[in-house]
Amino acid sequence: MLRRLHTEQPDSFAFTPENQKWAEAQIGKYPEGRQASAVIPLLWRAQEQEGWVSKPIIETVAQMLDLANIRVFEVASFYFMFQLKPVGEVAHFQICGTTSCMICGAEDLIAVCKDKIADTPHTISTDGKFSWEEVECLGACSNAPMAQIGKDYYEDLTAERFAEIIDEFAAGMVPTPGPQNGRYASEPLSGLTSLTIPEKDMVAENASKELARVLADTNSRITDGRGVSEPKNGPVGSGPVAKAAPVAAPVAASKPAPAAKPAAALASKPAAAARPASSGSWTDTVSADSGKAGAGRGQTDLKPSVSLVDEATLRDGVGTWKYQGQASASSAAPAITVATDVGETADTAGGETTPALLSAAREGGADDLKLIKGVGPKLEGVLNDMGIYHFDQIAVWTASEVAWVDGRLKFKGRIDRDGWIDQAKSLAAGGAAK
Repeated sequence: MLRRLHTEQPDSFAFTPENQKWAEAQIGKYPEGRQASAVIPLLWRAQEQEGWVSKPIIETVAQMLDLANIRVFEVASFYFMFQLKPVGEVAHFQICGTTSCMICGAEDLIAVCKDKIADTPHTISTDGKFSWEEVECLGACSNAPMAQIGKDYYEDLTAERFAEIIDEFAAGMVPTPGPQNGRYASEPLSGLTSLTIPEKDMVAENASKELARVLADTNSRITDGRGVSEPKNGPVGSGPVAKAAPVAAPVAASKPAPAAKPAAALASKPAAAARPASSGSWTDTVSADSGKAGAGRGQTDLKPSVSLVDEATLRDGVGTWKYQGQASASSAAPAITVATDVGETADTAGGETTPALLSAAREGGADDLKLIKGVGPKLEGVLNDMGIYHFDQIAVWTASEVAWVDGRLKFKGRIDRDGWIDQAKSLAAGGAAK
């Protein structure tokens, strides 16, 4: 497809002060002589500020990176992520037209665009809100047909559902991205037959869909100079629920209620690995519900605050993401119920039971839990921090107690796989590990 600069160009371009600062920081990530590697992020930030990539943008980026203008134009004209013409103020629709999507109905989606937006691609609708184009493969073939709207994928589309999505954007809503037919991710429509996910490990949405909901920047632009922008048309998910029949797949059928959204994953694993950004700073606040039953285990209702704060968004890897209901940073390890001796248990939420825990090892010191196959020094320390010091504590664990401990270990399933309970029984009786 031939991609040229628009016939009408602005006189000049300049990053806002905050975006200029951000751009210089990106350039600084690369060693001397390698600054050209920052061309894509700089073009993307400029497009987020202006809505499209103009000739002055190309020239400004080229000057910042000490490149010939043509080198930057080569990048901007190659990638469909860069728009070389003005686009709709609310949303730009990119319809995948490659083999899988074409076979599954992409032409019907294009017909909807022609009917509701404009007869030809790259033409802004009469109300100025929308524009569309057909693009090459977007890599979501198993969920064909699909479209990229702004920054997110809308998959498993029908012509009817796609027309509804356009209407929802026009009404000031942002429909939830991801599969639109009730499918969880890209599992077979007939349901999983392998690599199944236990119900207790399920989270409400797949990772990509959940991150889109939290960032809420599907069709937003960075225009206010703070390095972060609120969605133009409300948060993601403010549109009606997709009108589609549920899919007969075990994964979809076992999804917990939406209110449980990141709680299942973050409550028991508050470590940074569970967070979408590897270098962002995090502010933890405790909600009024933190004193309710189960709150001590971190199982309060975790809800992202209304907006990302400070000067940047998570996609930049910096900034602050507030979670209401998350335990304070000083108590990153799960809080536990401390029993006075073996045999005391406490019921907890989620079908798990807190095993007998101790505030300290008994007289004579802790048992050497490393004698149990699969327990090393680090894992022994984790168990001790939970209040598990002795073989006889492990020897009497029930299935629900195993689930409680298992949920707090880095490698789930290790307890049953390595036979901890049988080993602990033998060791508690004075024998050796089996």
